Amino acid sequence: MSSRTCPDWPELMELAPELQFKHYTVAEARLPADALMRIPDVPLGDVAICCDLERHVFHAAHTDERVAAALRESHWFEVRDWVAAGRPGASF
Repeated sequence: MSSRTCPDWPELMELAPELQFKHYTVAEARLPADALMRIPDVPLGDVAICCDLERHVFHAAHTDERVAAALRESHWFEVRDWVAAGRPGASF
């Protein structure tokens, strides 16, 4: 487990074992432009996101609420929405 691994990993593993949630700054995550344009006043290097970057799924409990709101308007999913939607894009 890396230092970036989300401390909620046991709960998240039960919910979506195929995902790997880690903590990043928004700048490190390189979020899509359509999400970034919704948060122009957010300091990207100082604000946190907890996500699986590869599958575009975030954990809202550990993500800045402004970033989470912007991501919900993009192609990204909150983990519970991703599970409810049938795990789009997941490879089993």
